Amino acid sequence: DVQLVESGGGSVQAGGSLTLSCATFRYSYNFHCMGWFRQVPGKEREGIAAIYPGTGGTYYADSVKGRFTIVQENGKNTVSLRMNTLKPEDTATYYCASQRYGGNCREEFAIDYWGNGTPVTVSS
Repeated sequence: DVQLVESGGGSVQAGGSLTLSCATFRYSYNFHCMGWFRQVPGKEREGIAAIYPGTGGTYYADSVKGRFTIVQENGKNTVSLRMNTLKPEDTATYYCASQRYGGNCREEFAIDYWGNGTPVTVSS
């Protein structure tokens, strides 16, 4: 079955930077889109960034716009999330997500495949 694997999470001081990566295994086709979500306990899972390789289009939530950048890497179905000027409120578990044939990668109900998540902690 399909597996998405995140890497790059960890702890960082406020104002610092981290880059998350997501690689896909056991899938031979190009995803329609890939994206990143984050979640803290008791909160909704929030779609924060998405990219559509066929058009080059991107989406960013207002909470991260101007600070985070989603990048299509050279590997098939491989993306990175470059996070700058991190804030304590960015602390969450970050999930990679993908969609096979159409739709979007910013709403939870539209997602076909999920990674297991990687934690990010931003300290004051």
